[in-house]
Amino acid sequence: MPVADLANWLDATLSSRHFKDYCPNGLQIEGRAPVSRLACAVTASLAVIERAAAQGAQALLVHHGYFWRGEDPCITGLKGERIRRLLAHDISLLAYHLPLDVHPTLGNNAQLAQVLGWPAGQAVGEEGLLRVADLPVALTPAALAQLLRRRLGQAPLLVGDPGRPLRRIGWCTGAAQDMIEQARAAGCDAFLSGEISERTTHVAREGGILYAAAGHHATERYGVQALGQAAAQALGLEAMFLDDPNPV
Repeated sequence: MPVADLANWLDATLSSRHFKDYCPNGLQIEGRAPVSRLACAVTASLAVIERAAAQGAQALLVHHGYFWRGEDPCITGLKGERIRRLLAHDISLLAYHLPLDVHPTLGNNAQLAQVLGWPAGQAVGEEGLLRVADLPVALTPAALAQLLRRRLGQAPLLVGDPGRPLRRIGWCTGAAQDMIEQARAAGCDAFLSGEISERTTHVAREGGILYAAAGHHATERYGVQALGQAAAQALGLEAMFLDDPNPV
C-alpha cells in the first residue's frame, strides 16, 4: 500500500492533528516504496534503521522520531547519517509522540497498565497524560519494585516514603517526572514514570509520595507494538518489533 495511506490511517487512529507537540507527528521521511512490511521501535536509532533494512521493511514506525523543537534543524552529523540510511534503504519514517502516549487503548500509558496488571484508570488533566487508578489490593514499595523488575526487565529506582501502602497509583511513561506534583494533587500514594531528576527526590520526600523511575525506554516499549499490530490487522501488513535496549 502507499505510505500515505498508512500515514492517514495512523493519523486518524491517534487523532494526531489535535495535539500541540514537541515534534511533528506523522510521516517525517517519505520513501518511494509501497509498504507491505512495517518495522516498529521505540526510537529511530541507527541500529534500528539497519535492522529494519535487514528485515526488508519499507516503513519504520516509532515513538521517538526526529525534528524536535529547539534542536539544530540542520541535517548534519548523527541525524544526517540516520536520514541518509533511511533514504538509501528507501524506508519511510513515521513517528508519533504525545498522541501515542495518551491513546486510551493503544497508547503507552494504557499498554503499560496492561503489562503491569493494573486497571486502566482515568486520564487526568487537559491532555490526559497522567493516568490514575486505585489498585484492588495495596502494594508495598518493595512489592512494586519486584513487579516492575519482573514485568519490565530492569530494576526501578524508588525515592520518597518507603513505608506507606500504595493503593492509589499514578503513572505516565517516559520523562514525566515533573508530573509528580499533579499525581500528588490527585491523591496518589505513588507515581511512576521513566526518568528521574535531582529535584524529584526532594518533591517525593517532602510531599509524602513514592516515586518510581522505571526506565524511559522500558516503560515505552508497548504502545508502538500495539499500534503496529493494529495497523497490520487493519491494513493487511506484516508488522515486527525491533527492540534497541536502553538502560535509561
